[in-house]
Amino acid sequence: MKKVKKAFALMLALVLAFSLAACGGSSSSEEGTTAAAESDGNQTYKIGICQLVQHEALDAATQGFKDVVTEKLGDAVTFDEQNAQGDSNTCSTIVNGFVSDRVDLILANATPALQAAAAGTNEIPILGTSVTEYGVALEIDDFDGTVGGNISGTSDLAPLEDQAKMLNELFPDAKNVGLLYCSAEANSQYQVDEVKKALEGMGYTCKLYAFSDSNDLSSVATSAANESDVIYVPTDNTVAANTGIIENICLPAKVPVIAGEEGICAGCGVATLSISYYDLGCATGEMAVKVLQGEDISTMPVEYAPNFTKKYDADRCAELGITIPDDYEAIEK
Repeated sequence: MKKVKKAFALMLALVLAFSLAACGGSSSSEEGTTAAAESDGNQTYKIGICQLVQHEALDAATQGFKDVVTEKLGDAVTFDEQNAQGDSNTCSTIVNGFVSDRVDLILANATPALQAAAAGTNEIPILGTSVTEYGVALEIDDFDGTVGGNISGTSDLAPLEDQAKMLNELFPDAKNVGLLYCSAEANSQYQVDEVKKALEGMGYTCKLYAFSDSNDLSSVATSAANESDVIYVPTDNTVAANTGIIENICLPAKVPVIAGEEGICAGCGVATLSISYYDLGCATGEMAVKVLQGEDISTMPVEYAPNFTKKYDADRCAELGITIPDDYEAIEK
């Protein structure tokens, strides 16, 4: 009898021990889950934004980016937004500061900003925007649409052949086309080369007018206006920041300008086949949220603007006596 009681007591002790262990394990698990949830809920992110220069297109891209990221992440994200004032060396300084601050992601707005970010870090995720051709900007041979490593982003590349067709539609009797661009911007060189091929295939005589920076823009633009029936300017950051110089030369000379994007067209052009830079920034913001939430940036292909719109500057067209087809939209100012 005593042996039975002892055995029963031992079994009871074992049951109690396992019960306590199970309760303890359950408690630890719940605490761990709660801690993880609190950690996720308290996750904060810092994004460094390096924008090459202040002008309408880049400003719109930055705003679209910030609006989407803020909508998705709310108070969990803060931005360190800096403008390089058109200086590529300043882009490098800004990026180095972001690297020192260990930001969680870098938005590089425009090609020189992307190039500076790529040179500054191979660890922090980098998203470019307002970049025309990533293969050209980053010197990637046989670019297949995905940069790899820590870089991806969005492209503002418009259909260059269609821009050439627009010029032909509006100015079929023109003979000489000047292509005005900043030689310091690799993507500008790419655009004018492609447009030149398309225009020459249509029978135009084309000449490149390259300026190195804003200091020689006036003299080069004057030469282009004197020697051209029409001028084409690509999506070019230096041009975008100095449209007043081009307008003051080309408008009195009665030489129309076809522009690569809407902001430049509003400043000095007559017509453009353009994208929405705000929408482009929004798309980049969607990508940023995915990266911050764990998606592998190295597998994310560069995204392109889905829509393009024919637009014109009504006042400038009226002054130059240019008749615009019905399928063009007037640029709002």
